Amino acid sequence: MLDPRLLRTYAAVCREGSISGAARRLNISQPSVSVAIAQLERRLGTSLFERSRQGIVLTAAGRALRGRAEAMETLLADAAEEVTLATKGVLGPLRIAGTPGALVSLVPQAIGPMEEHGRFALQILERPDAELNDLLRTGEIEIAVATTGIDRQPADIEERSVVRDPFALIVGRAHDALGPAVSLAEVAEFGWVLPEAYGAFHRQIEALFLGTGVPFPTDVIRCDSLLTTKAIVRRTARVCVLPRGVVSAELSIGVLRAVRLSENVTRAIGVRTLRDRPLSVLADRFVQAISSRRMEVSFS
Repeated sequence: MLDPRLLRTYAAVCREGSISGAARRLNISQPSVSVAIAQLERRLGTSLFERSRQGIVLTAAGRALRGRAEAMETLLADAAEEVTLATKGVLGPLRIAGTPGALVSLVPQAIGPMEEHGRFALQILERPDAELNDLLRTGEIEIAVATTGIDRQPADIEERSVVRDPFALIVGRAHDALGPAVSLAEVAEFGWVLPEAYGAFHRQIEALFLGTGVPFPTDVIRCDSLLTTKAIVRRTARVCVLPRGVVSAELSIGVLRAVRLSENVTRAIGVRTLRDRPLSVLADRFVQAISSRRMEVSFS
């Protein structure tokens, strides 16, 4: 078994990029850090990094160990916080990260059922889809909430779909004359607001146009902010394509309208977890809460 103190020192070296930086971070001498790393390498029988003028360069073994070392740090910090919260009758902490649209669609509906079991500590982070799996591996989050069924996940990541949400053309009052349903071809020449980042949502939008043979719009504002996208559409004649559940609040008060797309395309949203890590009690309650609303969002 590896000494947790050696792993903590190694994590600091990786984070700071040098022996000296780790020493400052841990408030110990540089020789102490060097000795700890040497002990760790002897125990493992391999080199963890090489020194260069720019700092350290991790070996393949070093990169593998870094993830485990950082996960251990997070686990220890969570253990201390969990005990402190337990003394106050609070369950947790649970950290969740996800893409903005997926979070909006799933998380609010889970809070009520979770609160039926008592008080809890929950942290919700917005992160790009590309970062979610790494956050799971390092233990910085326990659950990722995202679009599912787009990419094949690595062997260590388990993905499950929860809800299917139809894409709709989202318009403001400038398009009150539009009927209840349109095709992409009918609105392709409109001014659009579309995502910039090359994530799962971006690929779905591209696939929506490609699959129908409709040229991708040219009059486009690229925007990765969900709030800004909705505000632009609300105040101008521009339109966007979003899952209907993402704009449910605006639809309910009439400031935006969802027009059915005749192409009838939906997206799946759900959760990702680390396959070999059992869920905490609070994480399991979250998954149960969102799974209880396993259904397809409709236009009714």
